Parts: sequence; structure tokens; C-alpha cells
Amino acid sequence: MIESAGEAPQRAPDGSFPLRTHLGMDVATDDTGGGIADLVVDERHLNPNGVVHGAVLFAMVDTAMGAAAMGVVPEGHLCASVEVHLRFLRPVTSGSLHADIAVERAGRRIIHLTGRVVDDGGSTVATATGTFAVLPPPGG
Repeated sequence: MIESAGEAPQRAPDGSFPLRTHLGMDVATDDTGGGIADLVVDERHLNPNGVVHGAVLFAMVDTAMGAAAMGVVPEGHLCASVEVHLRFLRPVTSGSLHADIAVERAGRRIIHLTGRVVDDGGSTVATATGTFAVLPPPGG
């Protein structure tokens, strides 16, 4: 949803947003409160060398971290990425990818998260750490 100057941003009830839709990424929380993101690799995910672009993996991790963080913030609050570190371990050219994120520590103002991205063979292709800020309710 695009906002105009002076208008409050509108949140999609299903958690979708244009980049998530464009990438074909499924995002959810797991039964432990962690965040997950999945996608099937196709040509829109590849860089000119035929490898999944690092920004695709970053989008998966950042979005799954957001899902996990939203599971631990107080009702009505939001969260935002402060810092995300992604270490690329192996290239991916096809198949599917799965990001699995865990909340390591949830404080009143900062949430620390860790995770990894695996390919459909179960090999780790990237590891991640992140810090998210807890934001007050909109208008609050």
C-alpha cells in the first residue's frame, strides 16, 4: 500500500506488502514464536551471474525477523529493523529457500534475533543476526 504525504500508512490485514508479493515470499510464525519465510527460486530472484541475489536473501531474513519480533512486542506496538547482519555461505541457483528465525532475547526496547536460510537440500546458505527496535503504538 502506497501512502501519500500527510496520510498515515495503511497496514494490509494479511501482512502483505509489494516487495513480499513481488518476490513470491510466504511469511509466517512457527509454533515456537519464531519467524519463517519461504520462496521458490525463479528468474526474478537471480543476479546477472544466475545466482540468487543477496538482496533476496536479505529480504527473506529481514521479513522473517519482523514476523518473529511482532510476536513478542506488546499489543499495539510495532517493530523496526535497527541492524541486520547476513553472512552468505553458498550460492543458490534454483530450488526453494527457507529462512528460520528465533528470538534470542526480547527486551522492552530492543529484540535480538538469530537465524539461517537453508536450501531445499537442507544446506545452510546464509546465517543472520539482527536487532529490532520496539516502537510505541501508532499515534501513541
